[in-house]
Amino acid sequence: MANRALVVVDVQNEYVTGTMPITFPNVTESLANVGRAMDASAAHQLPIAVIQHRGSASSPIFAADSDGYQLCDVVATRPFDLRLDKEYPSSFTGTVLEDWLRENDVDTIVVVGFMTQLCVESTIRDAVHRGFDAELLADAAGTLDLANQSGRRSACDIHETVCVVLQSEFAAVTTTDAWIADMQVGRSPARSNIVESSRP
Repeated sequence: MANRALVVVDVQNEYVTGTMPITFPNVTESLANVGRAMDASAAHQLPIAVIQHRGSASSPIFAADSDGYQLCDVVATRPFDLRLDKEYPSSFTGTVLEDWLRENDVDTIVVVGFMTQLCVESTIRDAVHRGFDAELLADAAGTLDLANQSGRRSACDIHETVCVVLQSEFAAVTTTDAWIADMQVGRSPARSNIVESSRP
């Protein structure tokens, strides 16, 4: 049985009532699933780390101590064991997260939060590079539409593509319901790899 910790990434007002509202999956549902994951983790005595992105006081997003920086109520009203500020996409960079995980004998992080392709994905990839296993609860994460010089992609396309890519090598991607059911019987979610994934 893996020694897990739940890592809640950037579940902050900026993504709900701020300038970058999450659009897929439905943010009301993903927030509810974040709460369910926290409750299940507490019930199974898994350590819970809450990560907050913190910008400078003049930043247009996540400005220090602004409303957008604040944790969403679904997280702020629940117990957790560690809260960290970060300045980079990965929750490991410039923080004590790795030290805390190792002090708690954690070998697998379970990730929920926002955004799928940015801080969630960066945290998972970084975790794997540091020797941890990772699990992603896809319906407790989310993103928004993007458009730039490279083109346009919908939030749905981005989220689903990143989940497939992560499942191909970096994480076991599952749903909150399935993860809770697995926890109850001591089972780990199914994993894949790049060889299996490249032979559909």
